[in-house]
Amino acid sequence: MNIDSPSNFDSFVHKHVKELFVAQSERPAALKDINLTRLTPFHRALLVTDGTVTRFIEAYQLSPVQVVLLYQARRTLHNEHSWLRLPTGGNIIAREVVLQTPSTENQTPKIHAYAVSQIVHERLPKSVVEGLEAGIDGLGVLLKHSQLETRRDLLWWGIERATGLPSSIARFEGQLFLSRTSRIVANRNPLMLITEKFPLDNS
Repeated sequence: MNIDSPSNFDSFVHKHVKELFVAQSERPAALKDINLTRLTPFHRALLVTDGTVTRFIEAYQLSPVQVVLLYQARRTLHNEHSWLRLPTGGNIIAREVVLQTPSTENQTPKIHAYAVSQIVHERLPKSVVEGLEAGIDGLGVLLKHSQLETRRDLLWWGIERATGLPSSIARFEGQLFLSRTSRIVANRNPLMLITEKFPLDNS
């Protein structure tokens, strides 16, 4: 297939992404379309990666990335959660983090991602739950160290204008984010639903 011309390249990129995201028709109404060729190579790669996002960003930026825990609490579901296959009354850990390059003198940290997760902790190894409670490492690193065999189902994606952000990243309020939601599965059981939001202008 020749993808040298812009029109053929556009078709190739959109077809590839369409095949990866299995529930695009069920995405939230707040998410809008964007021509993928308008994204930077960095953001296109973030959109489709099914590996550890933290490690990918570190490799791309050639700098360490901190996982900063903003919020974490155990919750009981008030409604059935079909994507997690949990009934009303099921238990989850709700977690919010940012991935950032450490601050330097006279500079604020550079934010690369804001992630919101719903985690079925009762389906996870004890070591992962303990790691979550310690709040040091990201989910991808914890799962890798646990040696639990998992897969990531990419569900839907789009762009949105950020609203209701935590105070630590409130400066991004109203700005455009590339957003994607995925599900981590092991032994045919959903372990967590993760929504990752990447600021399109984080200079």
